[in-house]
Formats: sequence, structure tokens, C-alpha cells
Amino acid sequence: MIYILLPIMKEDVMHSAIRFALIFYVSIVTISIGQSNKSDIWADDNFSGLKFRSIGPAFMSGRISDIAIHPEDENIWYLAVVSGNVWKTENAGITWTPIFDDQGSYSIGCVTIDPKNPNVVWVGTGEDLGG
Repeated sequence: MIYILLPIMKEDVMHSAIRFALIFYVSIVTISIGQSNKSDIWADDNFSGLKFRSIGPAFMSGRISDIAIHPEDENIWYLAVVSGNVWKTENAGITWTPIFDDQGSYSIGCVTIDPKNPNVVWVGTGEDLGG
């Protein structure tokens, strides 16, 4: 079983996120107060040019198929993505580096760390969803 530990934000990152959220919230409230006639926003003619269309099911790139966390260093993670790459982070998900770019695989189904040698990463190619 794999447990994923979410990284705790550093204080300066947390303050930046809170500041951004407050500015965004105040902007939305200000814009909504400035609307003179709210019933005009949802008028039928505003949406008459839009046509509904089916967009799924569709295969999306960037889907995560597996994750492995280094048993001795919780900051090192390996992420397998269906689009054919393995990404590595050494700082608990703050930054990521692709490490499987030079390999000839169209999809990655799983990634795991060798239990006898945590410096060896095993990658399984392909997946059962047509990839």
C-alpha cells in the first residue's frame, strides 16, 4: 500500500497563497457589486450562440497512473504518467524533473522502487486503457 504525504507549505508560500486568495475574493465581490442589473447576466440571449456538444469520454494527457515514494527519503517521489514519462521530485512535489524522456514508450502504467535497493526504480510500460 502506498501512502501519500502532502507537503506542508512553508510560511512565505502560505502567506502568498492567502494574499492571492484574498485579492481574488475582493476582486470578485467588487465586480459582482458593480453589476447594476443581475437578471441581465443570465438572460437567454447571452447564451443563445452556445451549442452543447459531447466532448467525452476522451483520453486526456497528463493522467497519473502511479506514484512511488522513496522509503528512506520522503522528499523523493516518482510519478508515472500515462503520456509516457516518469517524473521525479526531490523536494516533496515543489519541483519536478522528467527522467524517462529518452525511452521509447507511449504510456507508463506503473512505477515502483526496488525493495532491496531504493536507488533502483522499476517502470512498467503500457496500460489497460488502450495506451
